[in-house]
Amino acid sequence: MKAIILALLLLAGAGIYFYVSSDAPVLTVDSVKVIGNATPLNVHVEDPHGIRRLDVEVRQDGKSYSATSVETTARRFLIERHAKPVTLTSTVGRKSMPALHDGKAQIVVTVVSNDLRAVSAEKAFDVDVMTAPPTVSADGLQHYINQGGSEMVTFTPGGAWTEAGVKVGDYTFRSFPLPGHPGQYFSLFALSWQLDPGTPMWVYATNPTGAQARSDFWHKVFPKQFHSSTIRLEDMNIDRIVNQIDPDHKIPGDLVARFVYINSAMRKENNKTLADLRFQTEPKFLWTGAFLPMVDSTVEARFADQRTYTWQGKTVDKQVHLGFDLAKLAHSPIPASNDGKVVWAENLGIYGNCIVIDHGFGLQSIYGHLSEFLVKKGDAVKKGQIIGKTGSTGLAGGDHLHFTMQIDGVQVNSVEWWDPHWVKDRVLSKMGLTLEGADAPTAPAEPEPKAKAHKAKAAAPKKRHH
Repeated sequence: MKAIILALLLLAGAGIYFYVSSDAPVLTVDSVKVIGNATPLNVHVEDPHGIRRLDVEVRQDGKSYSATSVETTARRFLIERHAKPVTLTSTVGRKSMPALHDGKAQIVVTVVSNDLRAVSAEKAFDVDVMTAPPTVSADGLQHYINQGGSEMVTFTPGGAWTEAGVKVGDYTFRSFPLPGHPGQYFSLFALSWQLDPGTPMWVYATNPTGAQARSDFWHKVFPKQFHSSTIRLEDMNIDRIVNQIDPDHKIPGDLVARFVYINSAMRKENNKTLADLRFQTEPKFLWTGAFLPMVDSTVEARFADQRTYTWQGKTVDKQVHLGFDLAKLAHSPIPASNDGKVVWAENLGIYGNCIVIDHGFGLQSIYGHLSEFLVKKGDAVKKGQIIGKTGSTGLAGGDHLHFTMQIDGVQVNSVEWWDPHWVKDRVLSKMGLTLEGADAPTAPAEPEPKAKAHKAKAAAPKKRHH
């Protein structure tokens, strides 16, 4: 009988033991690959019995350095069963651990549950200690930049760095290895049309710890006065335009309200889509020589035209037109401006049927309002190859091509890229390269109309604003 009672007591004790104990704590730690002088490390623990001890250590060369050590009163019988999760931030790095040196190390996080069994969990992962700041040195060349235009700078980053490029105000432009020059890099960058000519610009290099080096480069900016115009919506067939873009009337409001939404909110969305195509660029040259405009075309709108839209004498919207409107005969063939790869060939809101060609290193050309596609996404195209035909799809009042270019997602004045001398002087010479066709003749810097009598009968409709 005593043996039975003893067995029952042991069984009850075992039940209580497992009831007040728990599984291992659930431990989550930030995925950190590099630590510097003071790198934050977030640790999250879930355990219904709470935490008895939490330790964060950095181990290197067989030695251990404590970053965080938290200990609470041990509970073995009056066990908490509804403790809240715990999140804390530990700071690891050379500032609090001066014996650390640049190189390989390991972070070890250990947590012990505040239960009867003191169940523990551990996370350990390798990191690089990186405390030396990067360096960067810009070229000593002269850089002349037009407001709304493009430029290129070469530079040499050094030390421990993982990202480098050019900063222009709040804009960041990536860099790529300079072909044929090991250790050197270059960035194509832009001074966006709306930025002040005095906007600061510099090259930079950073590492994952946040350490950054910068180097100024000599530059001179030429301010530009952009054209302004007023567009009366009564003069546009906005009924056709709005219902072509929004055939199912998903945009609320009357006709003018729907137009304004398309012209503003949709324009913003579409331009973001175009900008995001920079992530599909090839890290190599796809283009050769100056870019080809649509020759013999009439320039009906230029880059950065500032437009005021009115209805019945009242201003209803203001927008900036970031491209050239080029008109010829209706449904005229559109040549690819240079060699490249098609990264977009479908409808895009205000741009209608749209094609985007990537030319490598973040440089891309954009073709809008097409009536017909003759290429598809993924196609490789050659300069002068017919990729589509002009049209009036999207926010277009008549048949024309909307053409523009962008650098790392920032739309720029394409006049420069049409000019073989500019391409040679501002880009190729700085790279020590001579790409085939660099000196080939092209159309004038800004394509102007060349009057021809036989065009009069089939000229495309006017008022092609978008």
